Amino acid sequence: MSIVTNIKPSMLDVNQISSVKVEYYQIPLEEVLTDAKHGDHTHFEVLVCKIRCKDGMEGMGYTYTGGKGGRAIYSLLEDELKPFLMGKDASRITQIWEEMGWHLHYVGRGGLLSFAISAVDIALWDIHCKRLNLPLWKVAGGANNTTKCYAGGIDLNFSEEKLLNNIQGYLDRGFNAVKIKVGKEDYSEDVARVAAVRELIGKETTFMVDANYSLTVEQAIRFGQAIDQYDITWFEEPTIPDDYQGFARIADKINIPLAMGENLHTVFEFNYAIQQAKLGFIQPDASNIGGITGWLRVANLAYVNNLPVCTHGMHELHVSLMASQPHAGYLEVHSFPIDEYTTSPLKLDENGRAIAPDIAGTGVVFDDALVRPHLIKHS
Repeated sequence: MSIVTNIKPSMLDVNQISSVKVEYYQIPLEEVLTDAKHGDHTHFEVLVCKIRCKDGMEGMGYTYTGGKGGRAIYSLLEDELKPFLMGKDASRITQIWEEMGWHLHYVGRGGLLSFAISAVDIALWDIHCKRLNLPLWKVAGGANNTTKCYAGGIDLNFSEEKLLNNIQGYLDRGFNAVKIKVGKEDYSEDVARVAAVRELIGKETTFMVDANYSLTVEQAIRFGQAIDQYDITWFEEPTIPDDYQGFARIADKINIPLAMGENLHTVFEFNYAIQQAKLGFIQPDASNIGGITGWLRVANLAYVNNLPVCTHGMHELHVSLMASQPHAGYLEVHSFPIDEYTTSPLKLDENGRAIAPDIAGTGVVFDDALVRPHLIKHS
C-alpha cells in the first residue's frame, strides 16, 4: 500500500535554475559617433541572458559593448557560465556572483568576464525583485524614485555648429546637465568648443567634459587649467584609468574634480582608485562591474569614502540603482539608446530628473519587435 502525502516543494526546488538562454544583438546607430580613444561607433552590441527557474519564473539580464567583443562575451555566457549555472539556486545571488568570479578568475579577472557575469547577475536580481513583487529602486535601497541626470554626448567628430545643435536638443528635451567629448589633436579646439557650449547653455546648466583617457598627465593639466573659467563639474577620464597616481597629479594641479569608472571592472580596482586617484566622482557601470551586485558594492565604497556615486551607460537600468542611493550624483543618459528598444524608454520629470520604473523586477524589458531584426546569434 502506498502512502500519499502533501509535500510542498522546497524553495530550492522553486528557485533551481532549469534553463539559461543567451542572445546576441548588433544594433545600428543613426549616425557615426566618435570619441578620442574608441574611435568611430557605428553600432552597439547587446548580450541578453535569460534565466528560468524550475517553477517558471524568468529573469532577464544583459550587458552591452561599443561594437566590439560581443561574440567573445556570448561564448563566455553560452559555453562557460551556462553549464556552470544549471541546477543552482537562483536566490543565492551573492554566492553565485562570488563563484562565477573564481570559476574563471585565472583567465578572466575583470575584462570580458565581468561583462558576462554582469548579464547573469542582472537576470538573478530581476528574478529576486519579481519574487518580492517590488521594483529595483526599492529593493536596492529605496532612497528615492528619481535621480539627477545628464545627457552624455559622443560628439568629438561633430562640427561646432552640429555640437551646439545637439546640445540644444538636450536642453529642449528637459536636461539641465550636459557632457561633451574632448581630446582633439589641438587642445585649443577643445577649449573653444567648451567656451561655445558654456555660452549656449548659460550659467545655470551643469557641464562636464570627457577625454576618454586620451591625454597625458601634462596635457590634461594644461587643458584643465585652460577651461577652469567655464565652471566644469567634472573632467572625466583625463588619462589612462590604470594610472591612479597620474590622476592624483592632475587633481593636484587643477580646480576641476576628476571622474572615472567605466574602465574599472573589479571592485578592487575601484578601491585602489578611491584610495589613490583623488577622484571627485566615481562611475561604476553595472554592465561591466559584475552587474547589480558589483555596482552596489562600489556604491558602498563611495558612501564610506564620502563620494557621490554616478554611472556610465545603460541608463534604463542605472536609473533605478541611482534613485535607490542616498549619495547619488548624476546618472549618465548615454548616446547608445538602449532604452529606445525597451517597452519603457527613460522619462524625465519637470525638474529634469530621471524617473525610475515602478514595475516589479529591474524595470528593463526589451521590445521583441524592435530588437528581433538585429539578432545575430542565440542559444
